[in-house]
Amino acid sequence: MEKLAIQLIRSDHMDKNNPLWHEGIFDFGQITPAYTKEQYLLYAGVKKNPLTLDDVRHIAGEISKFIKSKEWSNAHLDLDHLTQTFPEYTASQLTTAFYEGWYLGQYTFSKYKKDKKGTRVELYMEGQDDDCRQTALCRSDAVKATRDLCNEPPNVLNPDTYDVLLQDIFQDSMVEITVHTEDELQSLELNGILSVARGSHYSPKLIQLSYCGSDEAPHIALVGKGVTFDTGGINAKSGDFADMKMDMGGSAAVVGAVKLLSGMEARVNVTALIPVVDNVPDARSLLPSEIIQYKNNVSVQVVNTDAEGRLILADALLFAQELGAVTVVDIATLTGSIGHALGLKVAGVWSNNNDLSEKMKAIGSSNGDHVWPMPLVTDYDEWLKNPYADISNVGTSPFGGAITAAVFLNHFINPSTKWLHIDMANTVQSWKAFGYYTSGASGYGARLLADFVLGEIKNEN
Repeated sequence: MEKLAIQLIRSDHMDKNNPLWHEGIFDFGQITPAYTKEQYLLYAGVKKNPLTLDDVRHIAGEISKFIKSKEWSNAHLDLDHLTQTFPEYTASQLTTAFYEGWYLGQYTFSKYKKDKKGTRVELYMEGQDDDCRQTALCRSDAVKATRDLCNEPPNVLNPDTYDVLLQDIFQDSMVEITVHTEDELQSLELNGILSVARGSHYSPKLIQLSYCGSDEAPHIALVGKGVTFDTGGINAKSGDFADMKMDMGGSAAVVGAVKLLSGMEARVNVTALIPVVDNVPDARSLLPSEIIQYKNNVSVQVVNTDAEGRLILADALLFAQELGAVTVVDIATLTGSIGHALGLKVAGVWSNNNDLSEKMKAIGSSNGDHVWPMPLVTDYDEWLKNPYADISNVGTSPFGGAITAAVFLNHFINPSTKWLHIDMANTVQSWKAFGYYTSGASGYGARLLADFVLGEIKNEN
């Protein structure tokens, strides 16, 4: 095939006498192939105002998907043309964003198919800064690792195998992996993890990822819920819950974040904690009405075994603070109610520090992992009151479930610790392919967490 050149077009950039001119050609992400005597052209519409850097990523992802579907091997884009199309951004910003979307748009999870579609379509950008391309590759590889983990079936990714898969992800890196097994969990009194895991034939684990690019950097902990499959336990779910293999999406996000930071050789000090269990019914399963005693002397009565994520997060949050983390961020597919509040593209974020929530919102708006600050309504503690224990694991009200889950977790946070909680149950997967998303796991959270950590380091300096 002759050279394939990408042309990004707005209605004010094309002569109306051009035979290709029609209103639909400018629609956002619309791809129109054309041919001249000199070369193949691929027109991509960018009719949207204002355009964000995430729009640039989505346009790039849409183009790369189209080219891959045609089984073409490469394409060319002139950097000057890119900067002229988006004059509001620098060449470095555009190069990084376009390559990031380009690589993510080609993602497929086909490792178990006979016909694997793993060939990458190369983009040649005349005049590019190769450092920007490498940054984009590092970022997209981290998101792909997050997607891969979420897409794995539960017979492949489970409490027995999770740490083995992580060994492959972090081989030849500066990341240290420590696995706290069931005996250690008992010694550490991590009773929430132990209780949830009782019904499984897999033993629970607490996986610890440590990356220290600077001893002088403040210690930040990332905690990700790692329920590798959630049936609901004794309070079993109904209907089709095959997607509950993605109930470990929070853990995949922290893995991706650590991969991104270590790949950049960032001068940060990060510990990721992943409590790993599956939640299944069995003769030994956790029962409704059981009471769990936590290390901070808070007792919890289990009203519903399908609210297990917060039970294991509580242990990991306490452990993170014991390790000396000054800032703790937890991320989890925690409640269905967050989707009722915010839809399918925006996660909720709670914090004991409003400035941190606003920072996280700004980061998500920039990198595409959108979050919206939610209220930590301590009055809702009333709904968690229990006659037999300090609190229940679910509230008595049918309303505000995502908020009461955050209020529950707040019981395990020292007031001096800076804390954020992200509920990403609604964003863990993309329900259709668009832009740089493919149908399946979205890879949500990897960039959000990594960019937050990088931002905190800049604030320190």
